[in-house]
Amino acid sequence: MVILFSADEVFEMAEQIERNGAKFYRAAAKKLPALRQVLLDLAAMEDVHEKTFAAMRAELSASEKEPPVFDPDSQAQAYLRVMADGHIFDVRTDPSKLLAEQKSPQDILKTAIGVEKDSIAFYVGIRDGVSRKAGKDKVEAIIKEEMSHIVILSQKLADLK
Repeated sequence: MVILFSADEVFEMAEQIERNGAKFYRAAAKKLPALRQVLLDLAAMEDVHEKTFAAMRAELSASEKEPPVFDPDSQAQAYLRVMADGHIFDVRTDPSKLLAEQKSPQDILKTAIGVEKDSIAFYVGIRDGVSRKAGKDKVEAIIKEEMSHIVILSQKLADLK
């Protein structure tokens, strides 16, 4: 069974991913005082991403909210379906709960890197379905910034070793 997502639904999922990321970083900042400012800065970046996706969503015309995302090979739709079912990561789950399972700063940073990788995979999956008019360049900019988050987190992880 194929389930198609509208651009509105995709942007709504992206907003939730960013809310979850910001919440995760704020909770991690409480657990890692030594990395507090870096984690709060990452949370602030996720807040900006959420607002970007919300603005993109608000700009959608009524007709853009209805039809499914353009996906001639159905690859993005299949990926979004798996993601929406929570098989890759569940946007409905509170990511700060992941912190309870983490015993060390290294574990927390590795979890953060994994969450960033998941969000990048999602955004790459939707990028080709977003038109230039709807903000494809903004999605591409967010992908690059999420990649920079991995670099920041990886550097902090290396510093702890």
